[in-house]
Amino acid sequence: MVQSSCCRRIARLFGWRGGGSGGAGGVSGVGDGLLWHMELKPHASGDFSIAVAQANSSLEDQGQVLTSPFGTYVGVFDGHGGPEASRFVNTRLFGHLQKFASEQGGLSAEVMRKAFAATEEEFLHLVKHSWIKRPQIASVGSCCLVGAITNDMIYVANLGDSRAVLGRRGANGRSVVAERLSSDHNVAVEEVRKELTEMHPDDSHIVVYTRGVWRIKGIIQVSRSIGDVYLKRPDFCRDPLFQQIVCPIPLKRPVMTAEPTIQVRRLKPNDLFLIFASDGLWEQLNDEDAVEIVFKNPRAGIAKRLVKAALNVAAKKREMRYDDIKKIDRGIRRHFHDDITVIVIYLDHCHAGSSKLHSSLVDCTNAPIDIFSMSADES
Repeated sequence: MVQSSCCRRIARLFGWRGGGSGGAGGVSGVGDGLLWHMELKPHASGDFSIAVAQANSSLEDQGQVLTSPFGTYVGVFDGHGGPEASRFVNTRLFGHLQKFASEQGGLSAEVMRKAFAATEEEFLHLVKHSWIKRPQIASVGSCCLVGAITNDMIYVANLGDSRAVLGRRGANGRSVVAERLSSDHNVAVEEVRKELTEMHPDDSHIVVYTRGVWRIKGIIQVSRSIGDVYLKRPDFCRDPLFQQIVCPIPLKRPVMTAEPTIQVRRLKPNDLFLIFASDGLWEQLNDEDAVEIVFKNPRAGIAKRLVKAALNVAAKKREMRYDDIKKIDRGIRRHFHDDITVIVIYLDHCHAGSSKLHSSLVDCTNAPIDIFSMSADES
């Protein structure tokens, strides 16, 4: 059970809307005003590193790590249609997790489901409250990937196509094996298309191949999210006010959901680290390449190393170099790669007998809301 005083300290942290915790450890990438990283900080059972690359005019990715002696929470929130939903989730979801975990005596899959449901309900309330002035907010959404490490257990809850991958030592002791701990809710995956088709037998256009990819109703690739209210509530879609902003879409029933898939796994002695990242990373690197990079390189700045590896791949696809891509401004850069958020969590629970954190330390580290704005303020 989390002590109430600890919960109060955590609650104060959730109001933060800026960069890394108190600015500690956060630095902009040298020579690239759209790259931010934090080299290394401690958590309850190891170290962690964060890096973010901005491609959109407004950064739509958000990331945070909550560390405390009783556990570590990791969040990667990848927005679409705008940054509003991911920023909203960044200020709400961990608070709900902590509240429900405290009420129910600890973390569980049910606690995570309740936290996701409460966050979705609050965002729906925001949409209703903003409807007259900003009906377009009904078309904003966010993928949500959350990991919680406590008592040698890892809980991973996911909506959308961000991904958690575990790196564990191979049988020979000198190699690393990638183990995916989340499901991609993207209609590029055949199983997801099949699931939607079975749920909508009377809609032959529930999934459409358009503009080179599969999309739900020809609109969106992910099938689960926070937000995207107009694809979950047909009444919003039919509202004349909304139809002035977005092309009318006839819906008989919701075509998206906020129900997360959750995986629970006991950590083992050969488990070395976890990579939590938005799909901007996984569009460029596969699971095996990512864990190899982490396994073979020093800890400090490892998240930045993954981001730069992804950017190098994106550059090569266009017969460019990374030095060329890093000069491209936000917005235009989105044509070359997506926003990328990477959080690497090292697992030293089996190698160190006690927590690396001081017994009273509770800390929430947030990646910047917008890297370009932060860089402009500093210049």
